[in-house]
Amino acid sequence: MAKPAEKVIKKDSPSDKSGGSSYDESSIKSLDWIEHIRLRPGMYIGKLGNGSTPDDGIYVLFKEILDNAIDEFVMGAGKQIEISIGEDGSCTVRDFGRGIPLGKVVDCVSKINTGGKYDGDAFKKSVGLNGVGSKAVNALSSFFKVQSFRDGRTKVATFTKGKLKVDEREKATDEPNGTLINFMPDPDLFPKFAWVSEFLEERIWYYVYLNAGLGIAFNGQKYISKNGLLDLLTRHTDETKRYPIIHFKDGDLEAALTHDNSYGERYYSFVNGQFTTEGGTHLAAYREGIIRACKDFYKKEFDAADIRASIVGAISIRMHEPIFESQTKTKLGSTNYDESGNSLRTWIVDFTRKHLEQYLHKNPETAKEMLAKIQQSEKERKEMAGIRRLANDRAKKASLHNKKLRDCNVHWNSTHKRREDSSIFITEGDSASGSITKARDVNYQAVFSLKGKPLNCYGMTKKVVYENEEFNLLQHALNIEEGLEELRYNRIIVATDADVDGAHIRLLLLTFLLQFFPELIARGHVYVLQTPLFRVRNKKETHYCYNEGEKQAALKKLGRNAEITRFKGLGEISPDEFEGFIGKDIRLEPVILQGDTKIHEVLEYFMGKNTPMRRDFIMDNLRVEEDVVEDAEALVAARDAEAESKAGAE
Repeated sequence: MAKPAEKVIKKDSPSDKSGGSSYDESSIKSLDWIEHIRLRPGMYIGKLGNGSTPDDGIYVLFKEILDNAIDEFVMGAGKQIEISIGEDGSCTVRDFGRGIPLGKVVDCVSKINTGGKYDGDAFKKSVGLNGVGSKAVNALSSFFKVQSFRDGRTKVATFTKGKLKVDEREKATDEPNGTLINFMPDPDLFPKFAWVSEFLEERIWYYVYLNAGLGIAFNGQKYISKNGLLDLLTRHTDETKRYPIIHFKDGDLEAALTHDNSYGERYYSFVNGQFTTEGGTHLAAYREGIIRACKDFYKKEFDAADIRASIVGAISIRMHEPIFESQTKTKLGSTNYDESGNSLRTWIVDFTRKHLEQYLHKNPETAKEMLAKIQQSEKERKEMAGIRRLANDRAKKASLHNKKLRDCNVHWNSTHKRREDSSIFITEGDSASGSITKARDVNYQAVFSLKGKPLNCYGMTKKVVYENEEFNLLQHALNIEEGLEELRYNRIIVATDADVDGAHIRLLLLTFLLQFFPELIARGHVYVLQTPLFRVRNKKETHYCYNEGEKQAALKKLGRNAEITRFKGLGEISPDEFEGFIGKDIRLEPVILQGDTKIHEVLEYFMGKNTPMRRDFIMDNLRVEEDVVEDAEALVAARDAEAESKAGAE
């Protein structure tokens, strides 16, 4: 076994003469690999979380196991993967690759720095190269089972929190070759976790787009792609795209792009099958290659912003031993493409420029449509220049004494080790923002207060973002005017009252983001804060309930005579109470934009002028909660009894 990691742990001990804690040989502790992973899980999987956000730890565990199965397909072994999520929250992944060599089944999932990924011939250009992934999943799972099927023989081993419990002998089997992993994220580390199927489905779609011909079955549904990134952009662009998707592939690089009528840029970038949500070297080079190709082909020095405006693009590369900036592999830091030291940037820029120019020469109609879109963006930028300058001047003056924004200390665009915790609450009115402001963690939680209902901006141009003071101040607070590269907060949390007005404000805010900054939602940065609807208490206990079911459970526990308080607005909740709702147990509902969602159609339906259609939809889907029915029946019964009493008296 590899030498255990050493960590300095300062023990509680009497102070020395200088007033500090004693520090000697007894202060140095050696941890084995299991203890180290469980003590510092963030080093291996990022944050823990409860599954409500796409970067929570359970999805990293899922990815680490699935990556191994994908690598088998990449190596030409097995074209099918089966995935299932059990009712108890366990996850099972079965591939039909070569199967772990039976004599190394236990070692491959329980000995750090042990695995086949170090053999360049066995695993070329795979995602995981450090021999840690499956071990981290094992250590962070309350139950972990590995079973290998290989040439008519099988072997099973089970673990609890990384420690071997059962090591079965080899035996005969009729099962085809491959590996089966079943694990349960440890509830001690992931309390009250829940899988969001939409997050899993989106990851699975990416895997099949990047591995044309691979079939993945997830809980009975089949996912497969024949055309790779062309299929990805087809699914992620609606009918408003300006021209057919440009798609080119050669060896280790595949790319696709088009323009649509949305604002900003949207990119999907991948390295060895890993979705690099934060981009990196390869994405920067791809964007540069597009700019150079357009300038060279049209022989005009366009502003880069005009070329990139409204682009939807995707790039996938495969390379030896990529260097990611963290274990979660969300940003590529590599600068070299191969062992000879050739530049990754130069390779991608030249590849993109060459293939895009060739495509435009061969497809003059597409070239004409692309030019028209670039010229349209150029015209809109020049028309907005004056308004934008004035709006930015106002925003700069407001930032000096901006009463709307109460900022935090740590931001997403920093290098702070906890930058992923950086959040901003968008609230309605002073009362709600006041409660959150007093209860928040000033290091990681900012507050932006709206003065009332925002403008319904559906169908308007981006000009309205600069003309509307509130929208302009909000985009400056988020720092997204020039794109998402310098986004200040990882989580943008809409915090409105649980009433009709609150729902309306929430809808107007989401319309603003979908209309002008859809990538914020596509990348999983936008959430809705869930706050309790009821407080149920007696003299001994207090329960906060988020729905009718939790309220009934609390009443059953505390008795029907318990006091019930219905919270209608955030301002009704005291700061002391609020602190418990926005801390480590915060409940967030992610705003999920499915790949096949037609943003234009959604906004037209809910925010357009089709009032009769919306009314019919509401009436057809109107749902009366059971407690409302019970209250109504009780009220009717009381009125009937009162009427009978009066009649009897008369």
